[in-house]
Amino acid sequence: MHPFTIATGTMHFAQNIFLRVHTNAGIYGVGECSAFPMIVGETQATCFEMAKDFAKLWKDKDPLSIEEHMDELDRFTAFNSTIKSAFDMALFDLAAKNAQVPLYQFLGGNKKEMETDLTIGIDEPAIMAQKAIEFKDMGVRIVKIKLGKNPKDDIERVKQIREAVGKKLVLRIDANQGWNFEEAKKALTGIKDFDIQFCEQPMRVWEDGKLPELKKISAIKLMADESVYDHHDAARLIQSNACDYVNIKFAKSGGILEAKKINAICQENNIPCMMGGMLESRVALTAFAHFAMAHNNIVFYDMDTCLLGHKVDPVIGGLNYNGFFIELPNAFGIGADVDESFLKKLESIII
Repeated sequence: MHPFTIATGTMHFAQNIFLRVHTNAGIYGVGECSAFPMIVGETQATCFEMAKDFAKLWKDKDPLSIEEHMDELDRFTAFNSTIKSAFDMALFDLAAKNAQVPLYQFLGGNKKEMETDLTIGIDEPAIMAQKAIEFKDMGVRIVKIKLGKNPKDDIERVKQIREAVGKKLVLRIDANQGWNFEEAKKALTGIKDFDIQFCEQPMRVWEDGKLPELKKISAIKLMADESVYDHHDAARLIQSNACDYVNIKFAKSGGILEAKKINAICQENNIPCMMGGMLESRVALTAFAHFAMAHNNIVFYDMDTCLLGHKVDPVIGGLNYNGFFIELPNAFGIGADVDESFLKKLESIII
């Protein structure tokens, strides 16, 4: 990847795992995850080692028993949600292929319009403003701004970007836990006049108890990201009136099964959701799009990974970007795979 900087650090490459789950019926399901150590605590190496153990648990079992098999992984080891999400994805791909429908239909959804944002990584204010102008010239209508350094510089970043692109573009910000409570208060107060759609994850998760107070103070709506891994987290934040929105990511939830539960509890409480991701290829991004397509409570889309800095695209099939609108394939299942010539270059194992 081209280097990409957020509040917690800079990523120079994507730590991804790709897997195929084969059946004796002659079809296989694909799954992918992207380890993001500074957020979820897994690395490519830990995911690879856990995947070997997970695969052994599933040998010679019914691939359509999704809940049973994901429960098996949870009983085998706690946490490790990122690599679990790849296994979950592969089972849902298999199930939809077996049913001979695209994944979004298997999940009970219908097609809808989905427009992704495009993200600007943290840099000097003038550089970020210039990047925003480039985005606008490309036809981007929704810009996500990475923040989370010191409030003074972050306010200047937003100010210069808004002045550079004018009033029509939607701007949303993501602090990636970079501020403490006082800094979040200062930053959100300082940018309240720049028409910001929402602020994602302003503080560290251990300051969740202060989110209700911040929500009362802030004129900008708050979205929980790293504070919500599962539906229990979602319920806790909703009950304390700590957020306006929730960002769903398979790498946090462990995949589709838990993501459905998160979305359900948010929908019950009138909390709209966003579909997000880490640094996945178009394989996992296509699965994200299927999930978002199948859930009307998901109204925000942050699925720009492949547009940010991947230097190669080894994916066959998968979603396409029509400008910044997301188009899904009509194939059964996820509808994406990886080119064999690319896979031959990688470390791999068959269980």
